[in-house]
Amino acid sequence: MRIDIITVLPEMLTSPLSCSILRRAQDKGLVEINVHNLRDYTTNKHRKVDDYPFGGEAGMVMQIEPIDRAISALKAERDYDEVIFTSPDGEKFDQPMANSLSLAENLIILCGHYKGIDYRIREHLITKEISVGDYVLTGGELPALAITDAIVRLIPGAIGDEQSALSDSFQDNLLAPPVYSRPAEYKGWRVPDILLSGHQARIDQWRYDQALERTRRLRPDLLQE
Repeated sequence: MRIDIITVLPEMLTSPLSCSILRRAQDKGLVEINVHNLRDYTTNKHRKVDDYPFGGEAGMVMQIEPIDRAISALKAERDYDEVIFTSPDGEKFDQPMANSLSLAENLIILCGHYKGIDYRIREHLITKEISVGDYVLTGGELPALAITDAIVRLIPGAIGDEQSALSDSFQDNLLAPPVYSRPAEYKGWRVPDILLSGHQARIDQWRYDQALERTRRLRPDLLQE
């Protein structure tokens, strides 16, 4: 898989992309993640990528030309499954979407900034708009990182135990059940006896029951989907 992220703040992405699972997946050759500075695709001496909006609204708008240049340069080298724009009014990002995107070969993620991007970009260049929640952030870099992390960890070989990803929260529209580790008792707080029983079928049933109970209590909306 290859992921190309277009941003005006590449330094905001460098450190997170070089840590933990994202770093290991790149070192193993499972994914190639490239960060592109949008200012490198400008034609003005000040490397400006924004301008005032038509109609007099407050704020600045990311211009169409540098974004078109960046996306066109990448698409001239390979085909892309999706050109993604991170936007508060996009489709809500969830685990099924992460599962689907993890099967892609090549993705572009465009990070928005300022008041927004020239709408013609969304009409003609973007194939998928994604929101990570009903709130507004300073820019699209944090959503791009969240999307990238959620996708990459699903690539076979990215994490040590591939079955672990399949039991994560939301994979079956359920929250994950409680997990425990050694010691079995600490300050009088005991691990549930069922987990120490060695009876795998009963343990699996307990885990499912716990996942269902936690989902009903904490996220009942998931059971209605």
